[in-house]
Amino acid sequence: MNSAQEVRQRFGIIGSSGLLDRALTKAMMVAPTDISVLVTGESGVGKESIPRIIHQLSHRKHKPYIAVNCGAIPEGTIDSELFGHEKGSFTGATGVRKGYFEEADGGTIFLDEVGELPLSTQVRLLRVLETGEFIKVGSSKIQKTDVRIVAATNLNMVEAVEKNRFREDLYYRLNTVEIHLPPLRERPEDVHLLFRKFAQDFAEKYKLPAVRLDSDAVDALSDYRWPGNIRQLRNLVEQLSVLETERSVSRTTLEHYLPQIGAPGLPMALNRNGGQGGADFASEREILYKILFDMRNDLNDLKQLTHELMKNGVGEHFQDDHKGLITRIYEEDAPNNSALLPVPTPRNVYRETVEVIEESDDYSEIDEVLSLEQNEIDMIRRSLEKHRGKRKEAAQELGISERTLYRKIKHYGL
Repeated sequence: MNSAQEVRQRFGIIGSSGLLDRALTKAMMVAPTDISVLVTGESGVGKESIPRIIHQLSHRKHKPYIAVNCGAIPEGTIDSELFGHEKGSFTGATGVRKGYFEEADGGTIFLDEVGELPLSTQVRLLRVLETGEFIKVGSSKIQKTDVRIVAATNLNMVEAVEKNRFREDLYYRLNTVEIHLPPLRERPEDVHLLFRKFAQDFAEKYKLPAVRLDSDAVDALSDYRWPGNIRQLRNLVEQLSVLETERSVSRTTLEHYLPQIGAPGLPMALNRNGGQGGADFASEREILYKILFDMRNDLNDLKQLTHELMKNGVGEHFQDDHKGLITRIYEEDAPNNSALLPVPTPRNVYRETVEVIEESDDYSEIDEVLSLEQNEIDMIRRSLEKHRGKRKEAAQELGISERTLYRKIKHYGL
């Protein structure tokens, strides 16, 4: 094999992404050797294809290839599954059993979800990698095996090592060469190719005409983030093939199966593995807390100003005379908060400050007000009451999206 294109053709890999070609090229380069390989990537990206390519392009291709899902084997039996056991070594061991490492001698073992291995099994696996030796459960006899190990995981292995869930020495033994498969959202040019391939497969399977996408639907799927990657896309095509009577799929049709496609674009925070996290809500809340703290720090000035206004009346001179204070409170002290809370009008400052003072004449009580979370609840409730329950207008006033506001309303039970 001389190119990634030849590998794609031989093994039925769909896609033309440069990131995918890089992973395939790496697999071709390490295949003739016996070094261990760690395949990483999110769930659903097709990591199981890389070990097969490596095995078929290696000198071991005529020997056994065994794939083991480490996360699917109970902890109490995984040592027996991998290394075998002697008769009577535990309850139910009625005979001698060969393990996968003995069965695959001379070939390749693919350890999928290797990050799920128990620590005790990790010790045994490390010995196989270092010396090629293992001992069956219930035996004292050392056996030799010549096995090439390819492992895969969707976990952040560095984090697992830091939290003592995975042995550091084993991690570096497995990770001699790392091959990373990109998520589907980083391969938008491949989405339509994969859709057409799956559509044809299901058309043959269910004896139906193949579904196809119109131009808007192609753009919608290319822009979608695909948290479930290729597995999610395949499931979508199967649903469309079976449930839709029309063979032409529009963007509107896709919105019934992927509601997020119809939602407005929102900022999205990712965790270290690339998955969507809850950081977007947390960051908004931190901004809100900062505003509340800044407002509280200036409450003495506002209180004094309000008493003066109550005594002398509110005239048109208010904005000019006190513009500096308002600007300092809402713009200079929190320059990045305009996206969350709009700068209020002078009369709103007056009205809301009077409400705070009426609720408590003693400023020391305000210092001990409800929790910051309660302050957030109060602001949302006040905005909803002001706009008579209209979420769109309340969200605009708060400076957040309607979807985020809906999530907060649901979270707080408002």
